[in-house]
Amino acid sequence: MKEKLDSLQELKSLSVEDKNLPQNKVYVQVLDAQGRAYATGKRKSSIAKVWLKPGTGKITINYKTIEQYLARPVLRMLVNQPFMVVNAENNFDVVVSVKGGGLSGQAGAIKHGISKALFAYNPEYRGSLKEEGFITRDSRVVERKKYGHKKARKSFQFSKR
Repeated sequence: MKEKLDSLQELKSLSVEDKNLPQNKVYVQVLDAQGRAYATGKRKSSIAKVWLKPGTGKITINYKTIEQYLARPVLRMLVNQPFMVVNAENNFDVVVSVKGGGLSGQAGAIKHGISKALFAYNPEYRGSLKEEGFITRDSRVVERKKYGHKKARKSFQFSKR
């Protein structure tokens, strides 16, 4: 191949191999020896380790059922969203180990981990999960407290006298 092309006609005549174009990435199924997909989900300061395997839809979080661990129905709905997007409700058993943060952050971390594990189990789910924004980590965290301030941005009350 020539180092320098003189016209557009020469560029059109090149084959795909000569153009050094990036090829489409091929995603493959990633399972462990027991046939489980593993992923780590994060949200705020929570980290969730998620193992996903075919089953009846049972979700276990820190050795408790989802109803025991997440009392609020909104949080349970948040955790089940990835299954609804890919139409796989009650098709997978999920075992989760989560730590750090509060219940809301933990539910977000579990949702992120389940989404990544579904993608690892079946790469065809990637499009619908990515379209809903479930594969992307929500990077928002609490802003740190500054010196001379009451909180991160709140100042002490000012008095002239």
